[in-house]
Amino acid sequence: MKLAQRCAAIRLLLTDVDGVLTDGGVILDNAGVETKCFNIRDGLAIRLWQHAGGKSGIVTGRSSQIVKLRAAELEFDVVRQGVKDKLPEVQEIAASLGVKPEEIAYVGDDLPDVPAIRYAGLGIAVGDAPEEVRGAADYVTSVPGGKGAVREVVELILKNTDRWEAVIQKYMA
Repeated sequence: MKLAQRCAAIRLLLTDVDGVLTDGGVILDNAGVETKCFNIRDGLAIRLWQHAGGKSGIVTGRSSQIVKLRAAELEFDVVRQGVKDKLPEVQEIAASLGVKPEEIAYVGDDLPDVPAIRYAGLGIAVGDAPEEVRGAADYVTSVPGGKGAVREVVELILKNTDRWEAVIQKYMA
């Protein structure tokens, strides 16, 4: 199936956090407070995706307050933290939202993401993902995780479905 056809079906964008929305680094201070660095362009991309009518979600293996805060700020539809086996979680999310596998884009960066990448209608690996993860994906971003990979994915989907110009119009006036 061509990339444009895969993009046309997508209604739900699911993404891992560490290594996708961040560069994968986790900073712990002396008090045990965790810090992550999110790419601001990925945040705007989530907003553009929502403006285009898409649903968005996070499926991550770790649990942290900072992810909860970022997810609330960006108004993700679904947030699942502490997920050890991502595929059943993605399947449950799809069922709860009435979304078919071919209507899901899943963005991952490492081995725990491979089953979800293969399940999704548009499975995506970030550019710096291991070879096995990139090999499982339908699309590999040109940039690494935390450096605008989600922005690239949103642009890819919206441009391949002729929705990009409509969602950026308010910024171009």
